[in-house]
Amino acid sequence: MKYINRISISILAFFIVINAGFSQAPNELKLWYDRPAAVWEETLPLGNGRLGMMPDGGIHKENIVLNDITLWSGSEQDANNYEANQYLPEIRKMLAAGKNDEAQDLINKHFICKGPGSGGKQWGCFQVLGNLEINYRYHQPNTTPTNYYRSLQLDQALATTRFTVNGVTYTREYLTSFGTDVGIIKLSSSKPGALSFSIGLSRPERFRVKVKGQTVGIHGQLDNGTDGKGMQYMALASVKLSGGGSVSTTDKELSVANSTTAYIYVSMGTDFKNPGFENKTMQLLQTALSKNYLSEKNIHTQNFRKLFNRFSVNLGSGTNSTLSTDKRLDLFYKNPEKDNALPALFLQYGRYLSISSTRIGLLPPNLQGLWANQVNTPWNGDYHLDINVEMNHWHLEAANLSELNLPLAELVKGLVKNGERTAKAYYNANGWIAHVITNVWGFTEPGESASWGIANSGSGWLCENLWAHYAYTKAKNYLKDIYPVLKGSALFYRDALITDPKTKWLVTAPSVSPENTFLLNGKHVNVCMGPTIDNQITRELFNNVIEASEVLNIDADFRADLVEKLKQLPPPGRIASDGRIMEWLEEYKEADPQHRHISHLWGLYPGSSITANKTPQLMEAAKKTLEVRGDDGPSWAITHKQLFWARLHDGERAFKLLKEVLRPTLKTDINYGAGGGVYPNLLSAGPPFQIDGNFGGSAGILEMLIQSHDGYIELLPSIPALWKKQGSVKGIKARNNITIDMQWINGKVTSYKLYAPVKQQVQLKVNGQVINITTISK
Repeated sequence: MKYINRISISILAFFIVINAGFSQAPNELKLWYDRPAAVWEETLPLGNGRLGMMPDGGIHKENIVLNDITLWSGSEQDANNYEANQYLPEIRKMLAAGKNDEAQDLINKHFICKGPGSGGKQWGCFQVLGNLEINYRYHQPNTTPTNYYRSLQLDQALATTRFTVNGVTYTREYLTSFGTDVGIIKLSSSKPGALSFSIGLSRPERFRVKVKGQTVGIHGQLDNGTDGKGMQYMALASVKLSGGGSVSTTDKELSVANSTTAYIYVSMGTDFKNPGFENKTMQLLQTALSKNYLSEKNIHTQNFRKLFNRFSVNLGSGTNSTLSTDKRLDLFYKNPEKDNALPALFLQYGRYLSISSTRIGLLPPNLQGLWANQVNTPWNGDYHLDINVEMNHWHLEAANLSELNLPLAELVKGLVKNGERTAKAYYNANGWIAHVITNVWGFTEPGESASWGIANSGSGWLCENLWAHYAYTKAKNYLKDIYPVLKGSALFYRDALITDPKTKWLVTAPSVSPENTFLLNGKHVNVCMGPTIDNQITRELFNNVIEASEVLNIDADFRADLVEKLKQLPPPGRIASDGRIMEWLEEYKEADPQHRHISHLWGLYPGSSITANKTPQLMEAAKKTLEVRGDDGPSWAITHKQLFWARLHDGERAFKLLKEVLRPTLKTDINYGAGGGVYPNLLSAGPPFQIDGNFGGSAGILEMLIQSHDGYIELLPSIPALWKKQGSVKGIKARNNITIDMQWINGKVTSYKLYAPVKQQVQLKVNGQVINITTISK
């Protein structure tokens, strides 16, 4: 009992009795449906960090969309305008004189990237790799299925389809192996010899098919935007039979007849940083074919669970929790009290998607994670730096998936060299900058339009993500590794800041508040000096670099310089005449008061410069800001508001936003305003599909359960009434490498344990009281 803090024995005994087995049960970690997927947004995402599969579970014809996280068109380019810095003094002079519209015109002529930017073929696009098409043949003409069942078991990373036709039960299992690194599909029939089908591979463009032996493959090369000879790729599919049957071939497909059990193995690869990828792809296939399926499945599950099983959460259940996932979604918005398990499932689904869409040594998840079914993926499936790629990683630390932040760190390190050229070309500054968009080719230049493309915040925002990993892990070797990146970003802002003639503060110029517009001189204008987000990011970046240099005992002179610069920066926020936080340095009239971006609250989340302890007045102003902004938008924007309200300790409002995220939709149009929701497969809709809403929603739920950004750890800071009755969390993380287990009844924490590798004193706020405790070893 020495680990139980501030809890009566009688309450604990009661809790143990009624809460026996109150961990997350397997049936609460499952998506399931009673029909095949009619559209891609109903298919089930599988991935092992590199490869993705999305089966639709069709009866007669099944399509399985194939992905590789590295498959990109386009190529490296230098789109810097090296004469841009010549126009910088004039641009800044115009801004200081209040001629923002004229400055914006000048920027569009001389201060954006060269060429078409993200609209060009050389920019590139994350693309679908291909489609595995399976056509099934049944022995009897009546093929109306009964007892149809399709599921995704999150804790096994395993999809299943099962149904009965003419008295024969057909079962399919799908996995993207965390063992041999291939996709595997097991097909079986309850009656011997009742399984017949053919398989082929295709994609929308740029492919050729080849059948060799019992393997069908597609090969191709994407457009690099210059000579057409871009990234190469291949996919191979082979069949292995068990229990009889035969395999025949044509020039385009494999055909299986009269089998009982068949295994389809799919190996995929690209030449992205992967010389000899064709041989490697074939070797992976041969290795998988030599393995026993059951053994491979067990290894796959064990490896996946090493990550997934670190964390569990239970928020209760309800009468609707046993329904199929699509039916649960249809009922949840109006009757959330009947399905407390759905938010827990959504949180775990976010963790599942992260484990499935990235791995150390590869790329971070893009706008669609790992999954795309098009050649022209919406917004190129790229990395937007004004919230989206950062949001993809916000949940990872608290969700006990810390190492999945490392691919992003590698991507950012790869931007530094190009970013140094961009800093010189446009600002004649040292250090490095990335603006608002990037890709696997290391693009750091401004975008092709001043209205959004000149945002200065991208590189600083990325550095906040990198810092968060250190704040949670306290891994000094990691800090040494990323310190040059952090320092280089701080160097840029230090050199590029100028004195605002009115306030005398040091600010960025030119810049924008991401994608938003104000009214000036009778015009809609974006470009300004010192948008609030830039001021907040610069302040936190300088503080982080100062701390890093102290921890590493280096760069004392640079540290001292940043300390002096901090004194000249604007405050974390300024309160406007209407009580809201100002988005810009001037109190401009907003063109769209309910704009999807709320960038001027960056210091509230993901930053930590606006807190209840440090800036209570700004907390109140943030509430007024959010009231005017409203609760609608694309899903990523709704989840951002959910996070804001969680930080403001308003659990009911945060839960309302979570309900908005979980509204069912099938819309796939490009949306910039009200909309949001999730598809039947729980993937987030902008619309269209954007995975940041999944990850942001997961982060929002975690932030409702624990916060550790304000100098202490707080348990259940923003828990809504519906979750108060009874719940538990195990394996949730706080800053300083602390792991927490806790349980609660009627909104009061009844037990908790705090673990850390090294014993440390911790301030803990629990049930409204702040106490000092010592962590324990695990």
